[in-house]
Amino acid sequence: MRASILTIGNEILKGNTVNTNMAHIGHILTYAGHEVHRALIVSDNPEEIAWGIRASLEAGDLVVTTGGLGPTFDDMTVESISNALGLKTEVDQRELSFLKERYAGRGIELTEGRLKMVRLPAGSRALHNPVGAAPGVYLRHDNKTIIILPGVPAEMKAILDSILPEIKSGDRKYAQETFPLEGIMESSLAPLIEKIMKKWGGKVYIKSHPQRSEMNNPKLNVEVSAWDKNMKMAMESVATVVAEIKENYRNYIGK
Repeated sequence: MRASILTIGNEILKGNTVNTNMAHIGHILTYAGHEVHRALIVSDNPEEIAWGIRASLEAGDLVVTTGGLGPTFDDMTVESISNALGLKTEVDQRELSFLKERYAGRGIELTEGRLKMVRLPAGSRALHNPVGAAPGVYLRHDNKTIIILPGVPAEMKAILDSILPEIKSGDRKYAQETFPLEGIMESSLAPLIEKIMKKWGGKVYIKSHPQRSEMNNPKLNVEVSAWDKNMKMAMESVATVVAEIKENYRNYIGK
């Protein structure tokens, strides 16, 4: 299944916050059997969020968003996505009860901003947040799945982990191995990578990542990955290609 990731937040676009959420979600989705084809970052703006969800849905059958679920004026993800999809929002009564209990126990007023956190798209399902206050959202729309998660990393991870069994793709398995190579330039290794990938006809993907300068004591990390319906077959394909690279790369040093 093709997937997209949509990250929402001015703080990321300004460079004040590193987008670790996107990296974590991409990793989780890949090993759950999804190919992530698009990842977008948009500002805390209704029009940008609406554009982002539409563009994400165009590229994937599964969209995971993160950010903009809190109680402040610029937390507008749920409302913006709902409007973009032509859906009304409604209060989730179970999450409202949890919210009332949470704040009442601390003697804190349940303000309009806090109530906003439990207004979800009509027809969606709340994903309980065991770490924070704002729930996530599970929504099916036009035969596609949208998962809306908080931006706080600990909250995002906890909710995503809780629904991992639901989003795993049973018919695709992913295997990957990354290993270092010393003393060969990336440009010298490129012909060997191209040769092997052509031989495998797209069943295996190889990517080199330079760790030092091309011209000064070069070092590469080489990533080999494969998809298959069977995990054992995927792992065997990766192992075979890794062995072939290690056996032959010295013949390309200096070329």
